[in-house]
Amino acid sequence: MMEPNEPNKPADTGWERDVLNRLAFASLNEQRRARRWSIFFKGLMFLYLFALLALMLPGQQGGSVKLGRHTALVEVKGIIADGTEASADNIVTGLRKAFEDKNTAGVILRINSPGGSPVQSGYVYDEIKRLRAKYPAIPLYAVVSDMCASGGYYIAAAADSIYANKASVVGSIGVLMNGFGFVDAMDKLGVERRLLTAGEHKGFLDPFSPSRPEDVAHIKTILGDIHTQFITAVKEGRGARLKDDPILFSGLVWTGEQGMELGLVDGLASASEVARDVIGAENIVDFTPRPHYFEKLAASLGTAMANGMGTVLGMGQIR
Repeated sequence: MMEPNEPNKPADTGWERDVLNRLAFASLNEQRRARRWSIFFKGLMFLYLFALLALMLPGQQGGSVKLGRHTALVEVKGIIADGTEASADNIVTGLRKAFEDKNTAGVILRINSPGGSPVQSGYVYDEIKRLRAKYPAIPLYAVVSDMCASGGYYIAAAADSIYANKASVVGSIGVLMNGFGFVDAMDKLGVERRLLTAGEHKGFLDPFSPSRPEDVAHIKTILGDIHTQFITAVKEGRGARLKDDPILFSGLVWTGEQGMELGLVDGLASASEVARDVIGAENIVDFTPRPHYFEKLAASLGTAMANGMGTVLGMGQIR
């Protein structure tokens, strides 16, 4: 004989199973969360210990790592601009240390740059002139690898001589400013430009407004003044070696071989050849300022840390 409550037992059993499933999933999620935090804190501890080790190691700031007479090397690599590897501060710091070293027989400025800021290039040019006057017995030679254009050549012009590979690209003695104009595109899209200024020319050359002839004329005057400064520096540095041809200052570039014919380059040689055959000190010591190990660590691991935090918090990776 069945008891009165027996028909309800299957329903009770289903309810209990549901509770057990929920408890099991909750426990599993908690384990996963605990595992993520464990991985995160272990990684954080590893990074902390690695950072301590990095701080204990000396930074790579260049210098005489070998004893005896040597050729000092300073690299100019990439865009010449403030805050970059090829900033005036970095280049000048390396040059000063190179000239101040008592074992320096000569300095090589190895350049691989498409150019950049005329201000930064001018700073380096002036400092080279100052250092050559202060240390007249130490020559400085510019050696071009792939490219020495625009601001890169501005700097090279201050050297005693310029050497390049026959296929190197040199020149681009000119100044430019570029941008875009979106006026027609805005008209087609029905977008209205609202530009409010205090000062008649404050918004000149705004890419979303029609260009005005007087604004274009003004900026061309500025570019012309900077170009004249560039030309003056090149003529002062290269002197009578330059071919008397206005095309030199047109912004064109040439190969190393063509540059020799135009007086832009003095010879074809690599940095090691100049150190051995011109300076007479085959041992090359790199004085290029390098980032501290910790700075490089922070730069390379910044995104990794962000991705780790995103994983722990259940977010996507930063790419």
